[in-house]
Order: sequence, then structure tokens, then C-alpha cells
Amino acid sequence: MNIIERRKIWFALSGAVIAIGLIIGLFSGINLGIDFTGGALMEIEVHQELPVSEIREIVNEFDPNANINLLGRDRTIVQIRSTIDFDNQERLEIFGKFQEKYDLDLKEDFLRAQQFGPAVGREIQNRALISVLISALGMLAYITFRFELRFGFAAITALIHDILIVIAVYSIFRIPINAPFVAAVLTILGYSINDTIVVFDRIRENLKFMKKNNYEQVANDSIKQTIVRSINTSVTTLITIVALYVLGVEQIRQFALPLIAGVVSGTYSSIFIASPVWVMLKEMQAKKTSYNPNPETK
Repeated sequence: MNIIERRKIWFALSGAVIAIGLIIGLFSGINLGIDFTGGALMEIEVHQELPVSEIREIVNEFDPNANINLLGRDRTIVQIRSTIDFDNQERLEIFGKFQEKYDLDLKEDFLRAQQFGPAVGREIQNRALISVLISALGMLAYITFRFELRFGFAAITALIHDILIVIAVYSIFRIPINAPFVAAVLTILGYSINDTIVVFDRIRENLKFMKKNNYEQVANDSIKQTIVRSINTSVTTLITIVALYVLGVEQIRQFALPLIAGVVSGTYSSIFIASPVWVMLKEMQAKKTSYNPNPETK
């Protein structure tokens, strides 16, 4: 299959996902989690370790998106963090559900209840954006030094694609965006660029031995030579991350979920986005300089 020749299809698929996510985000808003919005916090001693699913059955009546953590040495303290500012009456109603089911005492077992502000303030959000920009510029400089500027532009395009895809997935499925999302995005940038550089390195090597071929053929052959490696690496990585998501506690799952979306998107972009963009840039350069890498086709 000629991957480069069908680049309009790959661009259209990515564009459709990103557009749907942006449209939903514009009309419904991005579902910011408690780390960005603040909310209410409650801690209840239940004297036994309960499965999170059982606790969520109670909490979902009041807030399906609430964060649930188990604290203490024996994990017998239920911590509930919600974006909803529950008033005193609502807090008592929530505790009443636990009290009725687990025979609790209001004075002894209702440990804590308070409102809290956003843990991720504007300053931290700005620093996260600056970190992404610095990372992107550093990667652009490194790839330009090791390869050439057009490889760098193609790689940055793929990284922007990966971030937009992850945000679109969160927007489409209304998944709350919390602090672990920011850390996961930075991790995705590193993983995705590594996969892209592998393909670019093979393209650079093939350019030395395939001078009579056009850029499209060089890129397509290079992708075929590295695609098995890319898929195998991504599958083994996904197995680990999915295991963390399935077996991990809620905080780990919040970190693992964007990683899953990012690894899939990063593998896709390194094959179907980065290389086609490089070919487009090289073809534009060839037209400007009136240079044809394949003299047989004019």
C-alpha cells in the first residue's frame, strides 16, 4: 500500500476527529476536572476497605464525575472530591447514605468537609504551556541539527496533531481534564517524537541509496521498513499502560488514560502524518528550485 499517495485520506481522518472534538468543546465546553475548577472535599471513616465501585454507586447519585480515593494505612477512609460545591445539607445527605449502609456515627466517622480552590492555578497552567513550547522548540532545533529543517517542521506538525487528538478524545467523551493530564501530555511528546525519529532516520539513510527515486517513494519504502518495529513497540507499551489503567487506583488511571490515547495517536502520526508532511515540504522545495529528484518523470 502506498501510504504517502493516500495522505489526503489520513489527513482527513485526523482532521475529522479534531474538528468533532473542537466543535463539541466549543458548544459544550471542555470538561475541566477538580484540579482546575476547585470544589468540595469530604472524608468519611468506614472502618473497612471497600471497593471503589461500591463507593461510586453511592457517590454517583450526587456527582458521577467525583474523584474517589482510599486513605489511611488500612485504606478505610473514603475521600470524595467533587467539582460541585455541596452545601451543608447535601454533605449530610451523602454521609447519610454511608451511615445507613455501614452503620456509621456522625460525630466520629464524618472526619472532614470543606471547599477547596483549584490545585492547578493559572500560573501552573501557564508554566505547562511554556514547558510544551520549550520542548517543541528544543525538538525542532535537535531534529534540524541532526537531519534538516523540513524534518523538524514535519515532526512538530505530528506532535501538534497528537496533542489535538488527545484533547479531542477528552472533549468527545467528556472526560475530566485534571493535573495528571498535563503530565501525560508532556510524556506523550517524548514518546511520539522518538517513534517519528526512527522513521526519519530510515528516510535519511534511504536517500543516500535511492537517489533516482522520488521523495514519495523513498518515504513510502522507509515506512514499510520501520512499520513493524513501530507497531510492536507501541503494542508492548500499550499492554503495560492498559494494565495500569485496569488495575491501578483512580489517580493512576487518570494518568494512564491520556497516555493510551497519546501512544495510539503518536504511532499513527509517525507513520501517516509526519512522513507525508515531510514529502509535501520537499516537493514544495523541489518546485521552487525547479529540481526534480526523479529525472525520468517531468
